[in-house]
Amino acid sequence: MFRVMVVGAGRGGRQVMEATVDHRDIHVVGVVDKSSTAPGVTFARQRGIAVHTDVAAAITAMHNHEVDVVLEATGDDSVYEHLRTSAPPGIVVIAGDALKFFMLFLADTTEATNLREVQTLLEAIINSTQDAITVVDKTGVQILINPAYTRLTGMAPEQVIGNPADVDIAEGDSMHMKVLRTREPVKNVQMKVGPYRREVVVDVAPILVGDELRGSVGVLHDISEIKHLTEELARANQLLRTLQAKYSFSDIVGRSPAMVVAIDQARRAAQTPATVLLRGESGTGKELFAHAIHNESARRNGPFVRVSCAALSDSLLESELFGYEEGAFTGAKRGGRRGLFEEASGGTLFLDEVGEMNVTTQAKLLRTIQEREVVRVGGTHPIPVDVRLITATHVNLEQAVAAGRFREDLYYRLNVIPIVIPPLRYRKEDIPSIATQILLRHNQAYGRNVTRMSDAAVETLSAYDWPGNVRELENVIGRAMINISYRDQVLEAYHLPVFVQTQPEAAALPKAKGRLELMLLNLDKSVRPLEEVVRDAEHHAIIQALSVCGGNKTETARRLGISVRSLYYKLGQMPVKD
Repeated sequence: MFRVMVVGAGRGGRQVMEATVDHRDIHVVGVVDKSSTAPGVTFARQRGIAVHTDVAAAITAMHNHEVDVVLEATGDDSVYEHLRTSAPPGIVVIAGDALKFFMLFLADTTEATNLREVQTLLEAIINSTQDAITVVDKTGVQILINPAYTRLTGMAPEQVIGNPADVDIAEGDSMHMKVLRTREPVKNVQMKVGPYRREVVVDVAPILVGDELRGSVGVLHDISEIKHLTEELARANQLLRTLQAKYSFSDIVGRSPAMVVAIDQARRAAQTPATVLLRGESGTGKELFAHAIHNESARRNGPFVRVSCAALSDSLLESELFGYEEGAFTGAKRGGRRGLFEEASGGTLFLDEVGEMNVTTQAKLLRTIQEREVVRVGGTHPIPVDVRLITATHVNLEQAVAAGRFREDLYYRLNVIPIVIPPLRYRKEDIPSIATQILLRHNQAYGRNVTRMSDAAVETLSAYDWPGNVRELENVIGRAMINISYRDQVLEAYHLPVFVQTQPEAAALPKAKGRLELMLLNLDKSVRPLEEVVRDAEHHAIIQALSVCGGNKTETARRLGISVRSLYYKLGQMPVKD
């Protein structure tokens, strides 16, 4: 075996290395060139050949590597002369015309040319593929990588070539070494590679020449894009879940006469395409009714899109409902965006807290309902939509219409099928069944095993007025679950929060009549001027808010959406009772 040092990594030097690097009787131990970008330098690094930048270092290496032959490929006579006089004794220095004879001595010219063409073709194929490729020899030393490998792993050729097969592995075992041990290919093995721990799937196959194992070749497939697409799909599935109604009428608990009437009205409304207006205080379950109506309607297989009009600013609500065109405003998404009316086409759109919508958006909503088409913000072309509308509000829309805060024509469009959901204080006979359902649902969430409530607990819950309705009841039971030990199976009265246990029988301020009760009481009375009706309704609303807030006027004004000064003024206008 001849050990060869190549001096000069230009075109000639690369041809020498190409002709000798795989020769069975010749081993290239190093290459010398001042330029780090010379073609032969790149070739040498890919093949794990030592690279030197000056001749003096190369001569030192000659002693260390027991070099037999120096091939001078620069064509510079002075370099040849320096090598000839400086090389250790016994080392042959070949240059110039003699180098050509040496090349002819290595192999037949035609065969060498064909081999070089095949090698060039294979290198071009490997370097052009988008899959990362790595090749090791039969001892498990990295001998070849392609640019795609560097892009994927973040590791340059000099960090890999000449190093063990596992140099690039951040997590997992070397499949190269497994293949070299078993001589069997492996497929679809997940691991992490490189300093950035990129997730890849690896296929590795042995390189067999006849029956002789010469190494193995591995192909790395980047799965980060696949994971990204999987996450996108998961988000799409999540979106689909949000566009589906989750509850049915079987989830609505209530045997009180007022609740039975509301459920019956909702069931009948579900069989029609008419617009439904759900009315009731906050926390009474208006959204539950909206879900149930959709699920029992002919549109049950279509999307169910819901939005709270109170949760979004006026400008954002408009763009969410009707969509927008590209460039409609600063920050608008490229290509524009579909609005919720378009997303709900073929299904149901639930507008919660519709009474909080500003007058400008109300006008656009009215047009959409009448024309069954939307015009995106910043757009001019109408887009037809087929949407069943369900709205909900806790606001007294009649009072809002009288005050000019809600359009009268939109009120008549929305109030086609009004359904009043009674507050919990007017259907206290439903409290035991509702509380039991909440209790059983909270068992898993709180890690408890409570099976029932004691009579004293039911009595305590029934004595409370529940200004926050079912939502407050669920909150109270959740707090009680914290006070129950893991061994207890019965919720007792002393587990309940103190404010529920100490609820007085009568509040200091007179309680307002419920909206449903007021409507029923007024049925047998003579017609009064609208101004008088609105004034009485306003007085009742203020009294009710004061009662809920315990007489705190600042909190009362905040909940009513008026200033404290306006509240004091309105209180001063109320008649004084003897």
